[in-house]
Amino acid sequence: MAPEDNPRDAAQLREIEASIFGRRGEGHIRPTNERMQALVDLLGDPQRSYRSVHLTGTNGKSSTARMVDELLRGFGVRTGRYTSPHLARVTERIVVDGQPVGDRAFVEGYRELQPYLDIVDKQFDVPLSFFEIVTALAFSIFADAPIDVAVVEVGLGGTWDNTNVLDADVSVVTPIGLDHMQYLGSTVAEIAGEKAGIIKPGGVAILAAQPPEAAAELLRRAAEVGASVAREGLEFGVLDRRIAVGGQFLTLQGLAGRYDEIFLPLHGAHQAQNAVLALAAVEAFFGAGAESGPLDIEIVRSALAAVRSPGRLEPVRSAPTILLDAAHNPAGMTASLVAVAEAFQFRRLVAVVAMMADKDIAGMLELLEPAVDELVVTQTSSDRGLPADELAAAAVPLFGADRVTVEPRLDDAIEAAVRLAETGDDMLGGDDVLAGAGVLVTGSVVTAGEARTLLVREGPG
Repeated sequence: MAPEDNPRDAAQLREIEASIFGRRGEGHIRPTNERMQALVDLLGDPQRSYRSVHLTGTNGKSSTARMVDELLRGFGVRTGRYTSPHLARVTERIVVDGQPVGDRAFVEGYRELQPYLDIVDKQFDVPLSFFEIVTALAFSIFADAPIDVAVVEVGLGGTWDNTNVLDADVSVVTPIGLDHMQYLGSTVAEIAGEKAGIIKPGGVAILAAQPPEAAAELLRRAAEVGASVAREGLEFGVLDRRIAVGGQFLTLQGLAGRYDEIFLPLHGAHQAQNAVLALAAVEAFFGAGAESGPLDIEIVRSALAAVRSPGRLEPVRSAPTILLDAAHNPAGMTASLVAVAEAFQFRRLVAVVAMMADKDIAGMLELLEPAVDELVVTQTSSDRGLPADELAAAAVPLFGADRVTVEPRLDDAIEAAVRLAETGDDMLGGDDVLAGAGVLVTGSVVTAGEARTLLVREGPG
């Protein structure tokens, strides 16, 4: 809670959250932006009262958004950040100047918004959804703050995403793969075509390295609208990275020059990629280029060293080490498992896994099988979650029954995984057994969030 919040504010927040979740949650998508456009029109287009950096892609959006936010604030810019979904509390989604909005600010903002929601609901057969309402609330809070720049992550896709009422100066596209295929298309090219919709006329598109078919769609869109393009591997990229205690040291080639000895307190090559995407986006935002020279290196170093990304290979306990990770598709799981092997080198690893029923269950389990010694399957509180027994039925043919434990409650599943990690004495050898043992809690953002609520006292910030 913010300092001015109190239990009454928290109670009102819970009531509001229940009310708007009761409309249509994020698992019930209607691919249109008509209602959102009608709502912001009524509100006087608050999203046009500040500049913006807009992010899409399949994986890495939230981490990259956090890095963009830290960098902009390092240069004295007052920011608003909007990301989704949240790990523990809905207020995490709306961040002003580095701090999640308080319960009271959320409640008061919603009360001001409510009359306009009723007007829009009467105009359409389908009422406004949870995501539409929270997005409009974020844009309004940012306008009232006020902020200089909004850093906004799409909810899903791009063209018809509710955030795409923005007219962003800079559009960032993280790596694109297969996910949300029931909404975005069955091929990488189709998905890229949807995500390309956030690239705006006269703007700058910062593109991560992409599969060729995705790159073609993104470049086609940029050419159509006259946007400038900067591509990872050509105009910018990661030149070098070295594993370090608590993260990694990077050498980055930005649009404006080279940046050495950048410490990033996050693990994995994918986070290094996110960092250089964020750096290029901020350079583009400030208009920095080869002629102007690089941004202030000390500010860049300080900002990236301050980045935190809760629920992304986040260590929350030791002896044994417990990591929380929000990987929810094969591409994300691949990146996370490579990073775990590189940064932690566990000799025994137990995974606690709960997944959403609409995801590529088999694809993620196939990746986990050679990487972990034991699997504890569980389930989350989400109505989209796959029941533990069904996840076990999918896992046993791959892992064998002797490597799969079923614990429907997440807290019990974590305890079971810790016990399994602690039983590796003979296998690991030596006196300091637990130094080589780890527990990875993964499978969805909800899984990481609910585990974080159980294991971490403070909010994710």
